[in-house]
Amino acid sequence: MKIYTRKGDGGQTGIWGGRRLDKDHVRMEAIGAVDECNAAIGVAAAAALPDDAARVLADVQDCLFVVGCELMAPDGTGAGGSVPRLTGEEVTRLESAIDGMEAELPELTAFIHPTGTPQAANLHLARAICRRAERRVTTLRRDEPVSDHVAVYLNRLADLLFVLARYANAAAGVTDRKWSPDQ
Repeated sequence: MKIYTRKGDGGQTGIWGGRRLDKDHVRMEAIGAVDECNAAIGVAAAAALPDDAARVLADVQDCLFVVGCELMAPDGTGAGGSVPRLTGEEVTRLESAIDGMEAELPELTAFIHPTGTPQAANLHLARAICRRAERRVTTLRRDEPVSDHVAVYLNRLADLLFVLARYANAAAGVTDRKWSPDQ
């Protein structure tokens, strides 16, 4: 399969089901933001992270492909038939990971700066990109149906990425830098 088709050179792209959309259509913005989130997670996962965190991120990247499939196939059919869908189990896995890692962290008593180790900083960046994806999906949901599982997954994923950033700092012996309005 060739990577280029020339079909998108005029500013439109195709989604599964044959529909063509402008490249800046709200659906394409949502798909692009999810893709950016997955790429940012890939950058974070490429760094030396604790094994449990790396395993969680590998699962997350697979799930984000499922999210992309759902957004590319609003009618539920793809190039080869039905597309994979989130079931809600994925959110349960995120929550279990959050709970397990949070139990090992000091209680959060203030806002913290998105910094620390390079690994933590990359995870904070991925979190911010995930929040953008969540906002784009929220905008899309105003006009078109999108599974509740997608919206909930992105919301919980941003929470996980925040906890993972703190976890990466703690694993490296770096204290989160608290923000104070008096500084």
